[in-house]
Amino acid sequence: MSRADAAGPEDRPAARPGARLKSSSILLVLLLSALTFLAWSQSWGSLSLDGGSTSAASLDVPGSVAAPALSALALAGIALAGALAIAGPLIRIVLGALEVLLGASVLWSAIGALTDPVAAGASVVTTSTGVAGISSIRELVTAGPASAWPAVTVALGALMVLAGILVIVTVRRWPRSSRKYQAVTFEGADGARSTDPADFFDDDSDDDGEAGDGAASAPDAADAPDSAAAARDAAVDRWDDLTRGTDPTR
Repeated sequence: MSRADAAGPEDRPAARPGARLKSSSILLVLLLSALTFLAWSQSWGSLSLDGGSTSAASLDVPGSVAAPALSALALAGIALAGALAIAGPLIRIVLGALEVLLGASVLWSAIGALTDPVAAGASVVTTSTGVAGISSIRELVTAGPASAWPAVTVALGALMVLAGILVIVTVRRWPRSSRKYQAVTFEGADGARSTDPADFFDDDSDDDGEAGDGAASAPDAADAPDSAAAARDAAVDRWDDLTRGTDPTR
């Protein structure tokens, strides 16, 4: 009977909340990272080029320009979600702290673009007009209406911080990772366990066996020259019998 069958009904419900908590936390980290990557790919607002008293043109500012670090932060969050699924308890705490750091970085990037859209879109203006320098760009453009994505990204960063804290607080309630991700452990007949199979073999018995073989083969090594001479003489006799004492090559 397996342990799963031996466990009583009262033990099984206790394991389910931990597994559900683990899967929910990992899915939350994965979802927030995916949404952050989506926000990075969207338009965050526009800048208007001033031509006299009228607006001459409008330049779109995508999230990849306003907050370029979001793509790397989002990919790091996706990788972190995969690591959470197989890591041990101590490593999960470290990963939870990293998730908090990722969320704080997302917050920093989004708030910077939201509070100063002209500086966030300066590279777009430079590419379109050739004007460089933040002071010159501020005289040339005015900030247009911002989209909802900067505010959404701020919320995503805050949720990532909370998700990291959730991982740290609840990590002890998570079930252990599958054994297929752990090192292989060998068990001897006496119940001893080790990751090295050589620990279950007696070196002394091997050495004795090798010594015995060497001792037994010592006389054979001494008789080797006599045996070789006898074999050579027998071959010569057989050759003489076949050729009747004459050389067939002549």
